[in-house]
Amino acid sequence: MAERTLYDKIWQSHTVGILSTGQTQLFIGLHLIHEITTAPAFDMLRENGMDVAFPERTFATVDHIVPTDIRQRPFLDSEAEELTKALEKNVQQFGVEFFGLDSPNQGIVHVIGPQLGLTQPGMTLACGDSHTSTHGAFGTLAFGIGSSQVRDVLATQTLAMDKLKVRQIKVNGSLGTGVYAKDVILSIIRRLGVSGGKGFAYEYGGSVIDRMNMEERMTVCNMSIEGGALVGYVNPDATTFEFLRGRPYVPKGEAFERAANYWKSIASDADAKYDDVVNMEGKDIEPTVTWGINPGQAVGISEKLPRPDEYGDPDGAKKAYEHMGWQPGSPILGTPINVAFIGSCTNSRMTDLRAAAKIAKGRKVKAGIRALVVPGSAEVKKLAEQEGLHNIFKEAGFEWREAGCSMCLAMNPDKLNGREICASSSNRNFIGRQGSPGGRTLLMSPAMVAAAAMNGKVVDVREYQ
Repeated sequence: MAERTLYDKIWQSHTVGILSTGQTQLFIGLHLIHEITTAPAFDMLRENGMDVAFPERTFATVDHIVPTDIRQRPFLDSEAEELTKALEKNVQQFGVEFFGLDSPNQGIVHVIGPQLGLTQPGMTLACGDSHTSTHGAFGTLAFGIGSSQVRDVLATQTLAMDKLKVRQIKVNGSLGTGVYAKDVILSIIRRLGVSGGKGFAYEYGGSVIDRMNMEERMTVCNMSIEGGALVGYVNPDATTFEFLRGRPYVPKGEAFERAANYWKSIASDADAKYDDVVNMEGKDIEPTVTWGINPGQAVGISEKLPRPDEYGDPDGAKKAYEHMGWQPGSPILGTPINVAFIGSCTNSRMTDLRAAAKIAKGRKVKAGIRALVVPGSAEVKKLAEQEGLHNIFKEAGFEWREAGCSMCLAMNPDKLNGREICASSSNRNFIGRQGSPGGRTLLMSPAMVAAAAMNGKVVDVREYQ
């Protein structure tokens, strides 16, 4: 059957049945869990005398609340200790494979899934975390779920879901020097809005996406949810297959070739029908920085901040200006910072660290700036240290940390204080997201964060390349 998108094909192949509500009962091929959303779900299983239906399809790690500096147990934060102990107890009782703090595979859930080859094309993948769309870079239908849905997947390996429409977003041409995947997705969200993807899955394509490596594609798919889309994906291709070849949970030998043939077949048909198509030009994208309190409030580095009446949501713009303390018409260039954070499930992989290290090499963090680099997994940390990236960062004045979510969100000791301004490679600039109700977050690429750290202010990374 032609004219089908990847979304259509995976949805159909994973449909168990149609429920009386009209929703689809969808089989979930892979379930990833962490310490935050799972304790209530396991408790509900116990209360109902239920087991995990397919424990071999669930994998667990700790990432959100773990300290990235002092990791002695018990943690200084008693709540973090209790959540970690609860997960350790639950995975042992229910027979779920666990990548704990002592495991070489520990890390941010959306980093270790692809790293281990757990994430593969053609899957449905669920996790109790909103940035699960990251895994769509591999041609999966990957989405975040809440605690009650975590319970449902544990108990039945299925979910009741409504089918989404599909919007194809093509980024054509090529990107200029100093423009990264982070700039691409911030530009997409800026254009379509933080609610523009509601009811849609986003299929990313075009020559810019086609030329991206897998880590760059993960960055784009990661922030799909920030544009309102539950799912964001890229069709699998030779780049996908070569990334997966040889990884621990990926088929080997002839089985890999058979799998790759199947993976090719689930890509969207050449004549696939889309509910909407958006075209963008890579040459129009420049290094991009958020100025407000959601990821859609962003400008190119050469632009000035918009007047509220120029912005699609004037009330939202006014609220952002009240919190941030900026003036409309001001340049984003030169905005001072207090903190620089390189990490998160968006930008904590090897290519991210290499790009930032290239800027940091031979330079020094501006006096008074607190700067952190937090690898996305123990494996990323090990590989970065083998390349000497940690020494580049430390010599420049960055703190080099253990793997975890860190300053992306206020669930661990890495937080902003007071009215600090943070140049961050993470995914959300919501009020209070980084721990302080008055804190201010500027989202940008890891290279831009490194350049800001060196200067104590927002600068154009292209001047360093």
